[in-house]
Amino acid sequence: MAGAAGGIGYSASRFWAADDCYYFEDKSEIVTRYLYHFLMTKRNVILSGVRKASVPRLSKNVIENLQIPLPPLAEQERIVAILDKFDALVNDISVGLPAELKARRKQYEYWRNKLLDFKEAV
Repeated sequence: MAGAAGGIGYSASRFWAADDCYYFEDKSEIVTRYLYHFLMTKRNVILSGVRKASVPRLSKNVIENLQIPLPPLAEQERIVAILDKFDALVNDISVGLPAELKARRKQYEYWRNKLLDFKEAV
């Protein structure tokens, strides 16, 4: 809420949240990773609520006024699995690069075969 106000982060391990960090305690109806992905879709809304001053501040109202859709936990888990897979492909070079290389090889083979497939002239 102050300093790096508006930043959205996720930690799978325990951490110490400073008094200027908003966090969610009740996790009975929400998968925390689902909440993270949802908040990332609202990043512009959150950042637009940051007051620029000597120390940037984010009002608690900005967070409290967000309406977070809560599908059943199983659906949240499904959404998280899909988004985490995309996230790994985009941001983890050890996952994304091999997948990209495989896709480019298939593309290359397709176009090589297409361009060099000379049918007999009728």
